[in-house]
Amino acid sequence: MGAARRTSAPMAPAELKTALVAQAGAEGFDACRICRPWDVPEVPARLDAFLDAGRHGQMGWLEDRKHWRGDPAALWPEARSVIMLAESYTPTHDPMAVLQRPEHGAISVYAQNRDYHDLVKKRLKRLARWLLAQAGEREAVKVFVDTAPVPEKPLGQAAGLGWQGKHTNLLGRGLGNWFFIGSVFTTVDLPADPAEQEHCGSCRKCLDICPTDAFPAPFQLDARRCISYLTIEHKGPVDPELRALMGNRIYGCDDCLAVCPWNKFAQDAREVRYAARDDLKAPALAELAVLDDAAFRARFSGSPIKRIGRDRFVRNVLYAIGNSGAARLRPVAQSLAQDPAEEVADAARWAVARLDAG
Repeated sequence: MGAARRTSAPMAPAELKTALVAQAGAEGFDACRICRPWDVPEVPARLDAFLDAGRHGQMGWLEDRKHWRGDPAALWPEARSVIMLAESYTPTHDPMAVLQRPEHGAISVYAQNRDYHDLVKKRLKRLARWLLAQAGEREAVKVFVDTAPVPEKPLGQAAGLGWQGKHTNLLGRGLGNWFFIGSVFTTVDLPADPAEQEHCGSCRKCLDICPTDAFPAPFQLDARRCISYLTIEHKGPVDPELRALMGNRIYGCDDCLAVCPWNKFAQDAREVRYAARDDLKAPALAELAVLDDAAFRARFSGSPIKRIGRDRFVRNVLYAIGNSGAARLRPVAQSLAQDPAEEVADAARWAVARLDAG
């Protein structure tokens, strides 16, 4: 994003920061903090260790762009400040309740309505335009929401939004962990906030609840075992050992987020478009399994679920059917055993065999 015409004389940095935080709140963000692009010197070593262990699985883009992800200052060398923003999407319902309904699918809370990428990015752009109008025509900004090689969680901790918990997600004392992260890189030199320290203590609820044991150690994640990765990023058939552990989770997994004690301080979501659609809180597996490509696209228009495509989604649904123990769903699975998509046909055959085994 380029420069914007200044509407008045430039503010002093501290004054501008105070006004920026207030403007961020007016735009709908729940927290706004500042750090420097070079405030995360620990990231390169951590990223290298993660990649060297192969824990990124099929996410080759993490390795392809690791230079930028490991060094935010290299992403845009002219940037002097990084504005880190949090926007709550705290659910009003119990996201774990659907796990007790095996004939229904569990969809991650963030994907139960509109795609957050679009909503957050629009707010970031408005805030960035406001900043340029105050800071002067020589300044510039760039906005990012989870689609560029930006280490958002380490930057969030460096800026004081929160800390990376034992589940590796960012959580805050005043936010819980149900929030989206956005960032604005800018050439404007703003006063930085102090980094946040870790406050997990001896708690390990997030580690103990993981269905697939995806945490080799506290603060470490092996994505290859994470249900969010398996249902969203992993192409082709999932390892049979892991299929059986996925339960009825068909898009993402919220278990480690949902049990965090810091959620008692979570902010209510202000954006109504994050509120769960009734048809996505606990959709019937039998309905979802028979979606063809057109029906899939229509049902998930405007949803992040649309990004994984019909085949991968129906594959996930069939794994859930296989795990349901519901013999009445066997004909649904059997009808897909010859599906043109091999990952769907394989999942259907597995589901039938699992239900037959009783």
